[in-house]
Amino acid sequence: MIGTLTQWEEIVRDPALQDLPYKIETNARGQLILSPHKKTHSHQQAQILLLLQHLRGGKLLVECAVRTSDGVKVADVAWASDERYEAAGSLFEQAPELCIEVKSEANTWEELAYKRGLYLAAGAREVWICDEAGTLRFFDANGERTTSALVPEAPARL
Repeated sequence: MIGTLTQWEEIVRDPALQDLPYKIETNARGQLILSPHKKTHSHQQAQILLLLQHLRGGKLLVECAVRTSDGVKVADVAWASDERYEAAGSLFEQAPELCIEVKSEANTWEELAYKRGLYLAAGAREVWICDEAGTLRFFDANGERTTSALVPEAPARL
């Protein structure tokens, strides 16, 4: 499969790709996908981190690289148990238990649904989608949920 650990380590070490104002992912053919950072996106990531700061027994992560069946995808925010965190190298071969995508104007709902499926297939227990208005949607392997099973106190809106 393209999007291997070795390829990802080369991408991470490439000096030409350092300090770019983009999130870097790959597709199944190993091609780079670049997405620009925006301040509202960053602010929503920070709000989600604050919401999750009480979680114990694991690590909170931003821009978390996950190997999927369609290359390396980067969850905007994630929470991984200590066990999964310790097992991961420069990317997660098994997705963190919670992967969160923050929708930007460049994302389509179809794209986010596709990434949600990739994270779940890679082992995530839940995937959250935060839209531009701060509305949180919660998903697991059975589909959309009204609340999060991992973080039951999570609000429907940031």
